[in-house]
This record gives sequence, C-alpha cells and structure tokens, in this order.
Amino acid sequence: MMKSLSSLRPAPASKFPTAISATFHHSTLSISAAIPNSATQEKPPPLKQRSTKPRKIISPTPILAPASPPPSSPPPKKKVLVPIGLGTEEMEAVIMIDVFRRAGAAVTVASVEEHLVVEASGGTKLVADALISACSDETYDLVALPGGMPGSARLRDSKTLQDITKRQADAKRLYAAICAAPAITLLPWGLLKRKQTTCHPAFMDKLSSFWAVKSNLQVSGELTTSRGPGTCFEFSISLVEQLFGEVVAKEICESMLLSVADENSRREEFNEVSWSLDHAPQVLLPVANGCEEIQVVTIIDILRRAKANVVVASVEKSLQILASRGTKIVADKTISAASDSVYDLIVLPGGELGSERLQKSRILKKMLKEQKSGGRFLGAICSSPEILHRQGLLKDKRVTALPSVISKLDDVAVSAARVVIDGNLITAKGVANATDFALAIVSKLFGQARARSVAEGLVYDYPKQ
Repeated sequence: MMKSLSSLRPAPASKFPTAISATFHHSTLSISAAIPNSATQEKPPPLKQRSTKPRKIISPTPILAPASPPPSSPPPKKKVLVPIGLGTEEMEAVIMIDVFRRAGAAVTVASVEEHLVVEASGGTKLVADALISACSDETYDLVALPGGMPGSARLRDSKTLQDITKRQADAKRLYAAICAAPAITLLPWGLLKRKQTTCHPAFMDKLSSFWAVKSNLQVSGELTTSRGPGTCFEFSISLVEQLFGEVVAKEICESMLLSVADENSRREEFNEVSWSLDHAPQVLLPVANGCEEIQVVTIIDILRRAKANVVVASVEKSLQILASRGTKIVADKTISAASDSVYDLIVLPGGELGSERLQKSRILKKMLKEQKSGGRFLGAICSSPEILHRQGLLKDKRVTALPSVISKLDDVAVSAARVVIDGNLITAKGVANATDFALAIVSKLFGQARARSVAEGLVYDYPKQ
C-alpha cells in the first residue's frame, strides 16, 4: 500500500546533524586540554572575526512523495441495442429496456421506421431514442430483438438492422430474440444456423425441427431466444447474467421482487362481488413522469388483448411522459380531456416519483373520489395504493402494496398475496406481479376463460383453477 504523504516527508533537520555535532564537541574538548596556563606562552593568533554579512542559506532538496496515480476511470457501460418497429410487442420491448437499464447498461431504443414515435402491437405509443440509421456505425455488447407482429417483420425488412445484427453474430458478440423474432427476423437473415432455438408456439413450425427447442429460454452460444411476453423476465435476466454476471442478475431479481414471486399465494379475494358488465369495459390508466413503465405497458397490453377499451391519460402538461427507467410513452389524452367520461375501472400504475405526481393531480383525485362514491371499480399496484390511502379510499379494505409502502398504510389490513381483491378494489405488490394483476382484472371483468386465453397468448403460466 502506498504510504501517506506525511509519512514520506523528510524529518526536519536539527541545527547540527548527529554525526557532525558529536565530532564538533569532541575536538573542542581536545583543544581546551592542550592549552598551557603559563603566561609566557605565546598567544595564539587572534581569531578571525565572523562576517556579519548574511550568508545565502541553501535549503536541502526536499524528498517528495511519489505522485498518486490518477484515479482509474469507471469501465465503460455495456451497450445494448433494442430496435422497435410498427407492431412491436410492447411488453417485451419495455421489459428488456427496463431490466437492462436497472443492471446499468446503456440502452439505445432505435426505430426502424422513418420516425421516432412507434405504435406497438397493443396500441401503446413508444418513443425511440434514435433512428436505426444513426446506430449503423456503433458496436454493441448485445443486440436484443423484441417480437410481436407485424413488428418482427418490420425489423426483418430493415437492411441497417440486418447488417448490425450480422456483424454482431460474426464477431461472436451477444444477440437475442424473443417471440416471433427468432423465426420471422433472424431465420431469414441466416442467423439461426446450427443454433438450438425457441420462439412463440405459433411460429415453431417455421424453425428447423432438428434445432427447434420447446423451452421458455434457450441459450446457444452467443444467441439467446425465448417464447413471449410471459417469459420475457426470465429472458432479460438471463441476458443480464451473460453481460454482467450472476451477482448483478440476482440483485435485479431481488429489487424487482422476482426472487420472492412464488413464496406467496397468487391471489386472494375478500367480500366477493361481480364485476361483469353488459358492455365493453371502459378503463382509465392515468400516467405521469416517473411511472413504472413495465406496469404501464403490461396493464395496457393485457387489458386490450382482452378487448377492454383502455384510455391512457397524462397528468402532465404534455401527452408524452418519461417513465422511471427512461422509456418515453405517449398518452392518448390529457387527464383533463379524459375527465369528461365515466369509467368502469380506474387503475393506477406504480413508480415512486410517478405516484407522487399522480397524487398532485386535482382532477385525478376528484375522479377517484367520484369512482368510489359511484360504486365503480378501482385498482392500484406497487406504490400507488398510497394514493388511495391518502384519499381515504382504503377504509375497511384489505390490500397489498410494495413492501416499502405497506408500512405507510396505517389502519389498513394488509395481505401477503401478490394480488388482493376486496369488493370493488384490486391491488398488487410490484413490477413482478404486473401480469398477475392485469390478468386478475381480466378474470373479474370477463371471466376465467378469457383470462386463461390471454395468458396462453402471452406464454404465461396461468393457474387452471
């Protein structure tokens, strides 16, 4: 270990260094002893007077401590490319973006269209960071393709993306695809040769029967493939482990509550009432800067798959919001414009900053109180149950929420289940439970058969009971 500067400074020199001082005193004593006391002795010559003119003192050359080496700069971030196009599956794209950014990757979301705003397969409007043409000269540690139709075909038809991905494969760097993308995008590019591959069940017949694998996740060298939105967390965590190692992957699982997802019951219901309607359910999803993007897009995607009419309303001054991990989403309306209608269900996404901003919307708070007094349905996930609590809308209700929020819910009965339904209220814990939360809403509004059908399309393990 390098010594401190103080330990390396020279000790201050004494007026006479030790060796010189001892010699000087010894010779003086010898001279004194040799002088006789006889008066007749010849006097020694007078001593020469010391000049009073100041002499130039030469300071000793200081011993400098060796300079500390400059602090080492942090290693460059891992660079990840996530391309999107018209009809890209929004859950897959956003789960990947969110998980990779949580792990510390520099993620570029690139549009293969001529514009940055891309409408995904479920109607969610995502805003890319760049056009794919701006990425052609970059080198990436990972290129990860989301699926969806016609999104996978739009990716396939991008010559620039094809060139980027082929360079990636040729250089033995990581590349990945999920859902329809392995069969619709990578196969025509010749990037599945001698690679065991999986994909969405609807596209398995397009893969070589010899190399096709019916598994949720398949890692074959530098290629990783997976099946659909319901397997995208597993897919994304696997890629994080390949990029950053097992420790980081485990930390991400813990922070997203993925590691404890199976410890508690999936769903509990109290004071059961019917949610069935004689019309297509009208659902309002308010959003704000800082909302958790996985929760936002999962609720939108799943409820729209089930044929609910979902309106995404921004409480910000603009329709575009910046979610908690940097995903840019364009809402359908402002909350002011949305307040003119009556909704069967208002469901609040989480995200700490997003919940704070939703809480500040007077229009939304008024709508929530009217929703409760009208006997209509309310939903909240992650940190957003606290919004309902502050409005006094959780009285005599059993709920669940993010563990850090539960302690703030005074005088509220809390359940350990992932999803809790109490009468006209449904709540859920966090991002890992967003799919269960949305499917539980589908089962209440449309029935178990519809929820099971949607789960099958997601390739998500849904309970049979």
